[in-house]
This record gives sequence, structure tokens and C-alpha cells, in this order.
Amino acid sequence: MASLTDFRKLGDEVRNWGRWGAADELGTLNFITPEKVAQAAGLVRHGKVFPLGVDFGSSGPQGAFKFRHNPVHVMTVDGGDVTALTEYGPKWLRNSVGAEVAGFFADNPFRFNDDMIVMPLQAATQWDALSHVYYDEKLYNGFPAASVTSFGAFHCGIDKVDGKGITSRGVLLDLVKHRGADTWLPGGEPITPDELDEVAKRQGVEVGRGDIVLVRTGWWARFEEAGDGSEPYSGLDWRCAKWLHEREVAAVAADNLMVEDPVSGVEGTFLPMHMLCLRDMGLMLGEYWDLTALAADCAADGVYEFQLVAPPLRVVGAVGSPLNPIAIK
Repeated sequence: MASLTDFRKLGDEVRNWGRWGAADELGTLNFITPEKVAQAAGLVRHGKVFPLGVDFGSSGPQGAFKFRHNPVHVMTVDGGDVTALTEYGPKWLRNSVGAEVAGFFADNPFRFNDDMIVMPLQAATQWDALSHVYYDEKLYNGFPAASVTSFGAFHCGIDKVDGKGITSRGVLLDLVKHRGADTWLPGGEPITPDELDEVAKRQGVEVGRGDIVLVRTGWWARFEEAGDGSEPYSGLDWRCAKWLHEREVAAVAADNLMVEDPVSGVEGTFLPMHMLCLRDMGLMLGEYWDLTALAADCAADGVYEFQLVAPPLRVVGAVGSPLNPIAIK
């Protein structure tokens, strides 16, 4: 077990504050240059598309958390309203929304359905914004943590990165295949930096500046099978932050719920890699990505690089965003 002193020392080593100027709110996404985007586009050779997002629904993975809930999907207008509102609405809902909607249905063939959703922005497949995690009252690049208020994040919100696009070369590191596991990696054995090197070498792929690394642990496949989001699992050891820093990776995502291993590895801390990546490095984390089909194709053709397109929603002041990332080969 490492100490807080070890943690702070690594934080000093990987910190990117000021690297792209005092006003920067993009962090390591700055590594994604136009040349990098063009390189990623050149990886598309067959036109095969792999959606990496999971379902946003009532059976999602958030049931195990008290402070987040699965999405609540509500129909606000549906087919049943046609009869109800046109026959009864004008009589007892006069001067109301119901009467107004009934007017759309009266004496013409036009019909429509409408709905809404209520959910945490990090309910399923997501990006963590740089404002999501902090310590010592500072966000990435030294912005004050107090700049995130009930009105939203004034600094490092997810809306600040949308214009960047977040499309780059994606690299899949398949830890399930590397360890010879059936479907997933149970808890108790964190993924180390040396193991990431071993996987990359075995797959014949290099990780470099501006890449987005996808780590397959099999957690999502296991969740779909068992429906238990609380089972212990293996994720990235906190020291992998240095590995990502040395390779100037733009972002990292995984098919589990926290990217990093749930066992801290640092005495007196919770999620140390989140703190190092988001707060010190300015490196965004993606969680709950479904990598199963992509991994099967990569294993079949031996190609573990692809174009990755993963823009967040432009939710002003949000500290995270849902998305449906796409890998194209």
C-alpha cells in the first residue's frame, strides 16, 4: 500500500498545469491535433462501425449507487392521448396544455409522440469532465474548486471540450484476452503499467501522443450476464496514470464503472487515479463503454487501432456527459 506522500509525488510528476497556458480547460485533449485527426481517419479501411455505448434505461448499472439513479423515461404525449384529449380534453382541460395539444389532433391527420428523460449525466456510457474530481480545493490547471457551484462548473465543464470534437486514433488494450479470462477480470488483481506494455506488445500496437486508449476488462459483459454492478472487479492501478502521462495519451476509457481498480492502492484515499488524471493531468476518463464487439473484431483481424469518434453533449456547466462513442475500422 502506497502512502499519501507517494501519491503527491506522482501528482507533481504528471501535473500538466500551465502546459497549454493558464487559461487552458482542455488538458490532454490538446494532444489531438488536426494531423492526429487525419491519421485516425486514415485507419478506416472497411467501413465497419462499432457503437460502444450501452443502454440508458431502468435496468442500467446505477442501481448500486445511492447518489445516482438509473434513467427515468417518461412519455409526455403518446397515441393514447389522441382519443383522450380530442374527446375529453377541451371539456375539462380548457385553457391548459392538454387543450393545446388536443388542437394538434383535431380535424387533421397529424399525430405525434413526445417524451423526456430524467437521469444523472453519468448514468451509463459517459465522459468525466475535468471538473468532476478535485483535491486540495483545486481543479485542473489550478482553477478553484469553488468555481463549481449550484449553477454548474464555471471552469472545466464538459461544454468546454465539445468544440474539440474528441475524435482521434483509438487503441484497444484487451486485458481479458491477455489474461486468458473467459469473459471478465474478477477483483483482486489490478492492471499494472507493465501489463499494459505487455498487452500492447502482444497485440502489435503502440500507444502514443493524442491516442485514446480503451481498456477492456469484461466488466460490462459480466454485468449484462449477471446484472450485479457491485461485484468486485479489476481495473487500472493508480500508477497507470504515469504510464498514460509518459505516452501523452489524450484520454482513457474502459468497460467498467470507474476505469481504475476499486481498491485504492494509496492509504487514506479513494480513487487516486481519478485525482491524478482529471485534476493533475487534465485527462478525461470514459466509463461504462461496451467493448465486446469491437474486441472480437480486433482479435479476428489482428488490428487494434481505429478511428474513434466520441463527442460529449454540450451541457453547459456539466461535470460529465452521456454519449454513444463510435469506433470505425
